[in-house]
Amino acid sequence: MTRTKPADLAAGLAATLLLLAPALWNGFPLLEYDTGGYLARCFEGTLEVSRSTVYGLFLLVLAQPNFWPAITVQAALTVWVISLVLRAHRLGGRPLVLLGTVAMLSVSTTLPWITGIVLTDIFAGIGVLSLYLVTLRAEVLARWEVVVLVVLTAFAAASHGATLAVLLALLTLAIIVGPIDRKLLPRAGVGRGIAALVLGSAMLLTANYVIAGRFAWTPGAVALPFGRMLQDGIVARFLADHCPDPRFKLCEYRNDLPADADQFFWGESVFDKLGRFQGLNDEMYTIVLESSRAYPAWQIEAAASAVGRQLIRVKTGEGVLDSIWHTYNMVERFTPSMLPAMRAARQQNGELDFTALNRLHVPIALASMVLLIGTIMLAIRQPRFAHLGPLAATAALAIVANAAVCGVLANPHDRYGARLVWIAALVVLMVPWRAVVPAWHRPRTAIDAVRA
Repeated sequence: MTRTKPADLAAGLAATLLLLAPALWNGFPLLEYDTGGYLARCFEGTLEVSRSTVYGLFLLVLAQPNFWPAITVQAALTVWVISLVLRAHRLGGRPLVLLGTVAMLSVSTTLPWITGIVLTDIFAGIGVLSLYLVTLRAEVLARWEVVVLVVLTAFAAASHGATLAVLLALLTLAIIVGPIDRKLLPRAGVGRGIAALVLGSAMLLTANYVIAGRFAWTPGAVALPFGRMLQDGIVARFLADHCPDPRFKLCEYRNDLPADADQFFWGESVFDKLGRFQGLNDEMYTIVLESSRAYPAWQIEAAASAVGRQLIRVKTGEGVLDSIWHTYNMVERFTPSMLPAMRAARQQNGELDFTALNRLHVPIALASMVLLIGTIMLAIRQPRFAHLGPLAATAALAIVANAAVCGVLANPHDRYGARLVWIAALVVLMVPWRAVVPAWHRPRTAIDAVRA
């Protein structure tokens, strides 16, 4: 069993405060377009497109006062998982390494900004790292840590459909590769990963039943690829080729469709006139299915382009605006005690500008993704860094899978890339740490060596 020393606890608390720094400076946790949808789930008792009831319950329990408990838990979990990753790679038991790592990530990446947002995004990266630990590095963890990580992976998977898809892609690859090298991917590790995703699915179905009274998957899966096809011009071409067709209410409005998916779903458009998701879900499903068969080459080209664009969309702060009216309305309706603090925050007064930050964050994010490949090559060539190879490969595969899931099934957005790219910077940072740290300290016992 691992013991927490005062210095480790102090470093963890300081690191947590670093991740909370943007929200503290703002005077209120950061809010985004989608925050209101998650907040409303438990109060409205309905299922809404891509808004997890699991995260809605998380907010219900930790909303007061002013969402601070929710983002504090997010920050603390992030620091804890980072500390476990460091320990799993022989950098544990060194408070300055943990604090230094979080400090550098806080300055150079989007990490503290997504940690401090009342949103599921931080759990994308946490989920990838947790799945990695329980499948590949459980032997250096205490039993209780493995159990908590399995639950945390499950929660991350249940918090957002895209996160579940990325984790499922990683686990599927592990199942395929596992028989090749059981030492690298033991059956027990793969089994823990499967258990985590099954538990996450059960969490989501149970939460949906508790909130909405029915065992059902969170709706909206078909709307996301429809939006991407709308933006790529495929929907307009399909309607031009098939209308008039009594199956499609959109035929009447095909000349009025916006070219932007966000405007179609969330702005004032014909989507509202035709009953939104409930009224158009079947029609969107038919168009997605039939257009995929009708224009396969175009679909492949558009999907490949979307993946490429998503890989480089990594700016900090997308959606953190002062005009997120739906979220403001949900706060006013369901948690009115927060209104004074929310209205006084810098965000709500238009004082947030991410231009200067992104001059730093974007180049570092893109460079970190490229350096992941260098880290994998270093791990292959240098035995001293070999243990970093699986971690770097996991991070790289997760980023590519995320680009595929979000680019193809939705639309490229900076927010989707930013929520995962920080794990590339974390892995790259561990290379110089491993080069320097052995000169500081040599473990005194075999057990210390494993835990380090």
